[in-house]
Amino acid sequence: MRLTLAESRLLKDSIGIISELVSEVNFKIDKDKIEIIAVDPANVVMVVFKLLGSAFIEYDVKKECNIAVSLDSLKQILRRVKPTDTLTLELDEEKNRLKVVLKGDSHRTFNLSLIDIEDREQKVPVLDFPVKVEINSQVLEEAIEDVSIIAESVTLNAAKDRFFIESEGNFSDANVELRKDEETLIELTGDSVRAKYSIEYLKKIVKGGKLADKATIQFNKDYPLKIDFKVLNKLDLAFILAPRVDNI
Repeated sequence: MRLTLAESRLLKDSIGIISELVSEVNFKIDKDKIEIIAVDPANVVMVVFKLLGSAFIEYDVKKECNIAVSLDSLKQILRRVKPTDTLTLELDEEKNRLKVVLKGDSHRTFNLSLIDIEDREQKVPVLDFPVKVEINSQVLEEAIEDVSIIAESVTLNAAKDRFFIESEGNFSDANVELRKDEETLIELTGDSVRAKYSIEYLKKIVKGGKLADKATIQFNKDYPLKIDFKVLNKLDLAFILAPRVDNI
């Protein structure tokens, strides 16, 4: 296996975001893509990451393989990547290590020991949503940051021509309103949909905006939320977040 990536940020930024939710992952590598499907320790959020073979300048995979790594350790290596570096991943099966080579002004090699983790196959749930909102990623991140100063949960509210991001505390509330236009697209079945989710997780999830200009949001009342960040023919980073249930 030998994979070379010119746009090293696609892997570097993705791992940085994912590592805030899960600490150990299994990379599934086949002839088409690198894939991670993982659930955080609290079973609140699922991460689905695909880095397509077409994103690489060299993608040589003789056979499918699984590589389990500590994301904290991998993230430390990827922090050393410079914007102009090419990044090569090679599997050393004899020593059970992942070799990471960075080429730019210098030639740097890191060998990361693979780990053993429980190989419990995670299946991505099939979900049906009545609403889909496409929004500027930076606007979404700013909105979540705005409402996070009020409460620990956020309410998403979609209507035919408007999308609201709201939070409410004991004495305060915040509301971000976005109108349907060229920047914000809303597809809705029915009159309106409201749902509540954890701010703590959303603040980590919306960092996916570093990778893609647009975010696609899908949700329903008392139902998981799905947020997708896509780079055409290169990358797909999705999060499925459990709904927030208020204690009675």
